[in-house]
Amino acid sequence: MKAHARLTAELDPASGRTRLRELRSMAPLTLFPKRGGGTAQVHLVSSATTPLGGDELTLTVRVGPGASLRLSGVAATLALPGSHGEPSSAAVHLEVAEDATLEYLPEPTVVTARARHTATLTASLADGARLRTSEVLVLGRDSERPGGLVTTTNVTRGAVPLLRQRLMIGDPLLDASAAYLAGRKVLASEVLVWGADPAEAVGGDWWSVTPLAAGGTLLTALAPDAVEAGARLAVARRHHPGWTPGCHDPVAPVTDQTVSPRSGNP
Repeated sequence: MKAHARLTAELDPASGRTRLRELRSMAPLTLFPKRGGGTAQVHLVSSATTPLGGDELTLTVRVGPGASLRLSGVAATLALPGSHGEPSSAAVHLEVAEDATLEYLPEPTVVTARARHTATLTASLADGARLRTSEVLVLGRDSERPGGLVTTTNVTRGAVPLLRQRLMIGDPLLDASAAYLAGRKVLASEVLVWGADPAEAVGGDWWSVTPLAAGGTLLTALAPDAVEAGARLAVARRHHPGWTPGCHDPVAPVTDQTVSPRSGNP
């Protein structure tokens, strides 16, 4: 199955609200707009069990100058093997114009046994653009070893690269290594290009906040389940000086440990 969904948001100067100028779904990638507020809100829903081996899914999101968009997932993505071992792929392309804001917050991706999945996120930011994007990877279902997964994240501002990161999952020895995933079931990460960045890296109990050399910040958390991983990301987010908590932020029940520069894991 091949599918390409497209979403374009633009600022309406007369009302000061963000309008959706293009909303093109293609099964299984279904986009549902939500009314209300100056920020446009859209839910991304999978109308079929995907990605299945052999699937090629693409999502393109464009946010025009001064516009504000929040695109959030509704249900977890389940990466499944194909009948003949075919790989699957998902590519997300984000374009955020001058002084625009985009929050792209998909639900977790579960990498099931024997799956072979590749996920790529490319974000292109203009001057003054703000971006928040998250990725939560669940390594297999309950009592299941994960299949193979390769994720690539490329974030640029103008011609300047902010983040180029590639992660490979599926090697049992590497996944169990203390220098890699330390045997944890869930890896959560978040990229924030959102106002001021931390002056230096800080960390706590299995979470870290790392400012990027050319701007932006990478937040990372390891946990035994997705709920705790999200809570630890929320703890890490509180240590980002540019972030203003909103109504969509989860309440973090994880105890916030004493923080020091470059302390703790991961």
